[in-house]
Amino acid sequence: MRLIVNGASHEVAAPDHERLLTTLRDRLHLTGTKLVCGRGECGACTVLLDGAPAYACLTLTAACHGREVSTIEGLAQDGELHPVQQAFIDHDALQCGFCTPGQILAAVGLLDRQPHPSEDDVRRGMSGNLCRCGTYPKIVRAVLAAAEGGAGNG
Repeated sequence: MRLIVNGASHEVAAPDHERLLTTLRDRLHLTGTKLVCGRGECGACTVLLDGAPAYACLTLTAACHGREVSTIEGLAQDGELHPVQQAFIDHDALQCGFCTPGQILAAVGLLDRQPHPSEDDVRRGMSGNLCRCGTYPKIVRAVLAAAEGGAGNG
C-alpha cells in the first residue's frame, strides 16, 4: 500500500491488522510517535491524518492507504521549527518530553480547525492528550501563544 508520510510517498507492505504506530516506528523508523497506552487513552501517539488528529495506536495502516499522515518529524521546514514547536519551547510546555510530539500535533490540528481558540477551546481540544508531568497550564499558554502568532493554516 502507499502511504504519504510528511509529504513523501512510501510503499509499505504491512499486514492488514498492523497499526499505523507500528508502521511508522518499525517500518519507516519515525520514532517521534510514541507508544504509551496502546488503547487510545493517552494521546502520545497522536499524528495528523489528512490534517485531523488521530491516535496511531488505534488506526490500522490499511485504513491510511493514499492518505496524508503527518508526524512530529515532518513539522519543521527548512530548518525552522513549526510555530507550535517553538511556542512549546518558549513557554516551557514540556518536562519529560514523552507526550510532547502528540501534544504538539494535537495543537497543530486544533489550530488548523480553529485558528483563534479561547483558553477553554484549547483545554477541550487538547483533552485527548495526557501529560504525566502535569504541564497543562504551560501547554495551554503555548497553544494560545502559537495561535496569536498565526500557527494555524486556517
